[in-house]
Amino acid sequence: MTETRRRPDIFPYALISPAIIITLAVVFFPMFRTMMYSVMQYILYKPQEKAFSGLENYIQAFLDPLFYTSLLNTVIWIAGIITFQFLLGFVTALILKNNFRGQGLARSLVLIPWVTPSVITALMWRWMYDGNYGLINQILRRLGLINEFIPFLADKSTALGAIIFALIWQGFPFFAVMLLAGLQAIPQELYEAASIDGAGKWASFRRITIPMLKPIILTTVLLRTIWVANSLDIIIIMTSGGPGYSTYTLPVYSYIKAYKGMDFGYASTLAVFLTIFLMVIVFGYIRSILKSEN
Repeated sequence: MTETRRRPDIFPYALISPAIIITLAVVFFPMFRTMMYSVMQYILYKPQEKAFSGLENYIQAFLDPLFYTSLLNTVIWIAGIITFQFLLGFVTALILKNNFRGQGLARSLVLIPWVTPSVITALMWRWMYDGNYGLINQILRRLGLINEFIPFLADKSTALGAIIFALIWQGFPFFAVMLLAGLQAIPQELYEAASIDGAGKWASFRRITIPMLKPIILTTVLLRTIWVANSLDIIIIMTSGGPGYSTYTLPVYSYIKAYKGMDFGYASTLAVFLTIFLMVIVFGYIRSILKSEN
């Protein structure tokens, strides 16, 4: 008796097809066009000169001092923001985990920076950093910490740090909420067993809390790194990349090359370098996950 061949069920594929189509249209098609433009000479106001240029744009990037400045600023930008967002978010999560009066209100208020639109955040901090009437200068002056107002966003030595501080304020609630959820998921019995075995608070934190939170820590750090690396709205609004080139990052440099210089070929090359940079980070994350599982 011959066995009848079962017809494949296409219903599950039909359900996910809209998501696949949208992903292809929104993500992969722009990526393909960016890679295509990166090997072309494509200046918008010189359409007659549009042509394939091979690796010319990539060679130009390696010879461009501003590319290395943007790359260094990107590394400082990511490392500074992610490090302090994580530490501040972790401390906040540990505080919010405890029972105290007004705990629910505190958990709600801590989300305010995260839900505030980036445009409002940038305008608010730009006003507070103002070198003539900014709130931060007023406070430092009244505390006797400075004698003259500091032009935070107009000084090359302070501009990037000032924007980093603003983004730390905006993004730390993401870590706080995610880590708080992870802390609440840890079984209390583990801490009780460790206490019976004579482990102190620090030993319990190091041997129980950190290992149990490791998957959440790795995931949140990866997601936030990708978001922060691609963020440029706050920089554009607060300094437009200045003063000079002190707040140029790769996304900012690419944006300015594309929409002010109209050089879509070189701008696409910068975007490809940023993608490669992020792929290295993602590869390191996957390798760490596989190593921990083994």
